[in-house]
Amino acid sequence: MRARAGPRLVTLTSDIGAAYAAQMKAVLVHRIPPGRVVDLAHDLRAHAIGEAAFLLRAMAIGFPPGTVHVAVVDPGVGGRRAPIAIDCADGSALVGPDNGVLIPLADALGQPIAYRIDPARLGARPRVGRTFDGRDLFAPAAARLAQGLRARALGPRIRAHRYAIPVARRRGAVASGEILHEDRFGNLITNVPTGWLPSDARSADVRLRGRPARRVPVVASYEALGRGRTGLLGSSFGTLEVAVARGVAARRWRAGVGDAVTVRWAPRTARTGNGK
Repeated sequence: MRARAGPRLVTLTSDIGAAYAAQMKAVLVHRIPPGRVVDLAHDLRAHAIGEAAFLLRAMAIGFPPGTVHVAVVDPGVGGRRAPIAIDCADGSALVGPDNGVLIPLADALGQPIAYRIDPARLGARPRVGRTFDGRDLFAPAAARLAQGLRARALGPRIRAHRYAIPVARRRGAVASGEILHEDRFGNLITNVPTGWLPSDARSADVRLRGRPARRVPVVASYEALGRGRTGLLGSSFGTLEVAVARGVAARRWRAGVGDAVTVRWAPRTARTGNGK
């Protein structure tokens, strides 16, 4: 392995809010110099494992090889689910609960191998209750990994709980998928790739939660859509989103994460010989 200059970067992602996240960082800063811990998000939707897995992959994938990524979205804390650390092919490591939240990112980083964290190997202070593994297990494990330890040194190998981000389906000019994320503006981010929509499409029929379809314009920006109008555009995630310019699409459509979405567009037609 290549030599590293100082401790590895550590990223933190959670649904626990700033106050609890601060307690995790207090553990980390005892072993990692300032500036090596990066907060990605601590306001994820509570207990939403699938949405968190989608966002973690999107947020963390661009960090340098060798980064330690910690994710705490953990409705099963203190229960039977295992605390795990994962080694990946690029030298990165992931730490968090064995509930699937880490897996899409781990798969993207390549060749993940998971290990069950043994608290006895951390050399950390005794746990305070069983409700905050982020502070009592995951932060100490991340600190050890940031100092150069490999995940395999933290415990026995384990078969991690699998989770795959739902994939949209396409048949002709119709795509079927679901809402993966509702952002802070109420935009509905789907799993339908933006590239499936023809570049010359001007409108599409959108159906959510099995309700009757609505025809909406296809635009490139919220400004082009116009204030208060609903439209379909390519999101920064590379997938289509349903949005209301300066409004809340989730409220207007009464839809959210996990709801089914169907997008139908007019198929391309062959041009006539005279170019009209």
